[in-house]
Amino acid sequence: MEHRLAEIVGKENLLKDVPMWRYTTFRVGGDASYLVNVENEEILIALLKLLKEKEMPYYLLGNGSNLLVSDQGYDGVMIRLGGDFSKIEWAEQAEQSAARDSVPDAVVICHASAAAMLTHMAQEASEHDLAGLEFAYGIPGTVGGAIVMNAGAYGGEMCQIVESVRLLDEDLQVVTLKGDEMAFGYRTSILKKKPYVVLSVKLKLHPGDKKEIMAKMNTNMTARKEKQPLEYPSAGSTFKRPEGYFAGKLIQDAGLRGYRVGGAQVSEKHCGFVINTGNATAADIYHLIRDVQSKVRETSEVTLEPEVIMLGEFN
Repeated sequence: MEHRLAEIVGKENLLKDVPMWRYTTFRVGGDASYLVNVENEEILIALLKLLKEKEMPYYLLGNGSNLLVSDQGYDGVMIRLGGDFSKIEWAEQAEQSAARDSVPDAVVICHASAAAMLTHMAQEASEHDLAGLEFAYGIPGTVGGAIVMNAGAYGGEMCQIVESVRLLDEDLQVVTLKGDEMAFGYRTSILKKKPYVVLSVKLKLHPGDKKEIMAKMNTNMTARKEKQPLEYPSAGSTFKRPEGYFAGKLIQDAGLRGYRVGGAQVSEKHCGFVINTGNATAADIYHLIRDVQSKVRETSEVTLEPEVIMLGEFN
């Protein structure tokens, strides 16, 4: 298997027995059997074809910002997209100017590949005087991951700006779905139900005032720093927001502010975050999540659903 992988991605892009704590924002996790860096769509399709033929488990890693890998590791292939998958292409300046001079709600299209970072894209949008991505500034994920979970913050979500998404379907054919075909919902999309892979996305943005755009981005970032425990490793908001409630408030009302299991802790700054205080294991985080779910269910009769994806064996 190792030889076949190397043939497809190149020896320099194949790593074996890779400690996943280096590749996740929780900074925990055992070894993955393989980690491969993929530079373009042709290589990705060949790789996925091999993995499907061999029935080898695989996972598209992204930035590892919403992932908990078990201490026993992951017996499969972690795929990191780079190269062509990091591209961001903006409308030509003439096209932007024409849109800006036409009507107030004019649309300017941006093409972003799956591995482009959201924060970087939001910064570039502001430099192009384009509004619509301010909410994404500070979200530590990739475009692909953001599409899968319909990432959002501060009143904005990916579904609001997606024109269309290019995908690989289960037969490794390239398909394009329009935004309204993606079944976007709160922290979900059609990709939660179908094993499609995001290749790129077409986003619709609007001409705006650079100073106003940057001011909104800076306001959002200030709020993040004030309200979120960014100084600790975490996966962001650990739980989805239950309908009619706020996860952090439910956890606080259950008396769990600062609750610890080993090196994992419910943040005292924001109860919706589970943090690694420095020496947590994946098992610590897993058991803390389960304890929180149990206690909140007991006190509020609400079942909290984790946003975090768990890979590997947990018990």
